[in-house]
Amino acid sequence: MRMAPRWLGAAALVVALSLAAVACGNTEEGGGGSTGGGLTGTVTGDGSSTVFPITQAVAEEFTAENPDVQVSVGISGTGGGFEKFCNGETDIQDASRPIEQDEIDLCRKNGIEYVELQVALDGLSVVVNPANDWASCLTVDQLKAIWEPGSEIDNWSQVDPSFPDRPLTLYGAGTDSGTFDYFTAAIVGEEGASRSDYTASEDDNVLVQGVAGDENALGYFGYAYYVENSDKLKVLAIDGGNGCVEPTPETINDGSYTPLSRPLFVYVKKASLANPAVVAFMDYYMANSQALVKDVGYIDVHPDTYAAEVKEWEDFKASA
Repeated sequence: MRMAPRWLGAAALVVALSLAAVACGNTEEGGGGSTGGGLTGTVTGDGSSTVFPITQAVAEEFTAENPDVQVSVGISGTGGGFEKFCNGETDIQDASRPIEQDEIDLCRKNGIEYVELQVALDGLSVVVNPANDWASCLTVDQLKAIWEPGSEIDNWSQVDPSFPDRPLTLYGAGTDSGTFDYFTAAIVGEEGASRSDYTASEDDNVLVQGVAGDENALGYFGYAYYVENSDKLKVLAIDGGNGCVEPTPETINDGSYTPLSRPLFVYVKKASLANPAVVAFMDYYMANSQALVKDVGYIDVHPDTYAAEVKEWEDFKASA
């Protein structure tokens, strides 16, 4: 597996990745990237810390081949990123959930047209500290009881009588995170419905560090962050009604890891297609991301689905 400590070592809510790349000529669909010389410019992105490792990996490969376009990618969360994107501040938006109606309305108000491209699958992972030798599987009902608004569960014995009398400390996504939106909808049953007395961050690295340093912890974040830190985290199986299932590439891909398997997206602003650097970067993204998705710990989408996404991108370019 590709090891990427640069993306896993960041602890700030917004991490800027500044890279240089030259994209030249047109990238053929399914090809390896840019060809020929002379393009300069900038590409700006923001959004989900879950999708960030994919976009960063693409940017690193792109800039290794092409040294003169500035690529900057932040991680202010899916919600925070969409606010910037729909205000016209960024070219691309990483998202761990689809765009929501209020964001669609903001984009429309500001004349921002865009395309949505699915680039990967994720199995949102529930984790504990490796010192936890009592929990190996939790039901959706147990997770809901822990995380629902007004929950007063603060001890492991309240989760299951067989668990020890130990304090329960919680780590989870911040409210600007698409992971927060997805988790609350899937587990609690209402998007945005969550207790507030937990350590929250839009940066999954902060949550990794918190759980890794707390023997009583329970947290959740994207699968790639668990994979990269599996030596200091323990992942729990989830029982969504058909028995305990751990997140793996197979269970995420076939949907048996339910209800926490989810698609991951990149959005591209139509006005940014006037910038050849953005077009070259996204050509490279669509040509190469599926191999890099697996390298950073996520799951590539079905070939038929990805072929449709590539066609969507090509049609979007042609419409500009």
